Amino acid sequence: MKPLAIIFLTIFVNLVGFGIIIPLLPFYAQTFGASPLVIGLLFASFSLSQLLAAPLLGDLSDRWGRRPVLIFSLLGTVVSFVMLALAQTLAMLFAARIVDGLSGGNITTARAYIADITTEENRAKAFGVLGAAFGLGFIVGPGLGAALSHISITAPIWAAAAITVVATALAYFWLPETIHRAHAGGRSPWRALADLWQRGHVRVLFTIDFVYWTAFAVYQTTFALFGARRFGFDAAHTGYLLSAFGFLGVLVQGGLVGPAVTALGERQTLAVGLLFAAIGWGGSALTHSVPVFVGMLVPGAIGIGLTNATLSSLISKAASRTEQGRVQGAAGALESLGRTIGPVWGNGTLQKFGEGTAYGSAAVALLAVSALAASYHRPGADDE
Repeated sequence: MKPLAIIFLTIFVNLVGFGIIIPLLPFYAQTFGASPLVIGLLFASFSLSQLLAAPLLGDLSDRWGRRPVLIFSLLGTVVSFVMLALAQTLAMLFAARIVDGLSGGNITTARAYIADITTEENRAKAFGVLGAAFGLGFIVGPGLGAALSHISITAPIWAAAAITVVATALAYFWLPETIHRAHAGGRSPWRALADLWQRGHVRVLFTIDFVYWTAFAVYQTTFALFGARRFGFDAAHTGYLLSAFGFLGVLVQGGLVGPAVTALGERQTLAVGLLFAAIGWGGSALTHSVPVFVGMLVPGAIGIGLTNATLSSLISKAASRTEQGRVQGAAGALESLGRTIGPVWGNGTLQKFGEGTAYGSAAVALLAVSALAASYHRPGADDE
């Protein structure tokens, strides 16, 4: 089997396990007496740990190879899921998420692996395959978690651990090591960010990127508590809805992004995507009707699909080919920081001011960067 196919299967299986956990974790944490703010901190602890560990894991993958680091990351995820399932205290839940974050270099290592085995001509297509693994994992995972939650609250966690063991076995037995074509040289993403921030057009894109991923983290990590408080949803309802949301996202990225970019250009497609996401989240904040809330998933999914594709593309075009590592590393650091702040913002706001204000404030932030995206222009380029 080709290495790209093995990477696809490995990341898909891993993301199924991750997708199982996302809708379940807030309900599981509540059994230990966690407040919404504490649940936000629980989500943030993973992202913060990942933010701290990712540069080190990236350097190690350059030095030792992608395969051992990927296997280590997957094993760390298995250990974290077992810790979650066996937890007796809230502190144990935090320890489990921190362990997963510190070993969570599987996605970044997979991206580096793909860069190793592809040429510039077919790299975009290969990253599209990785994107498909993401999308499919977040369709299957929440749905599977919803089904297993009828057995017990820990059954989905054990399933996630078993599924990640399968992903680890795939990587161990079938994934070959790569011949590195580039070396990162241990550059700090924060140093790269400080340098790149001096360029006005890059600063605009980084601002949009940071706000978008912060707002997305608000939406993702408060989804379960929002549904539970406003509509009485349980873990099963949450999982099925997130699975449907993931399916819509795959349809958008597969069938709508290309025609939209052809008709509008990347810059305007990004602005429209952010606007649609704001409509979806703002509408969710305002409605108390289940059918309307479910309907708001559609503009939300359209917005996320359009934004993910065009924002990544515009960031890649913001610097020369020789700076791609620095640009992507800096953007990844900002995204991790956003995913650290978002859960605390969303769940803290939900606890203090009610569930509607979490989504409402995220929608306002998206509206602001939608206007920023509409005015973006890269020096020396035609309308993107």
